[in-house]
Amino acid sequence: MTEMSSPHISSPRIMVLKVQPGTPPFRIVEIDGEMVAQATGITDVLQVAAVCGITVRDLDDPDVVRWVGGDKFTWLPH
Repeated sequence: MTEMSSPHISSPRIMVLKVQPGTPPFRIVEIDGEMVAQATGITDVLQVAAVCGITVRDLDDPDVVRWVGGDKFTWLPH
């Protein structure tokens, strides 16, 4: 298999993990593989990214943010 035919696998700097139960429920945010914050909404993710020097222009870009266990609108446990 050549590089041209292999799929592109991105490693985004920001990972937002699945919803954790709590009051309120939250999601762990990892940047560059390190846990940096607990987010309760999209705004928290953007603020943490900004503090870490990352400008997020598109929350739906999988090369920028990976949403695990839901998308950017998933903030309640199933």
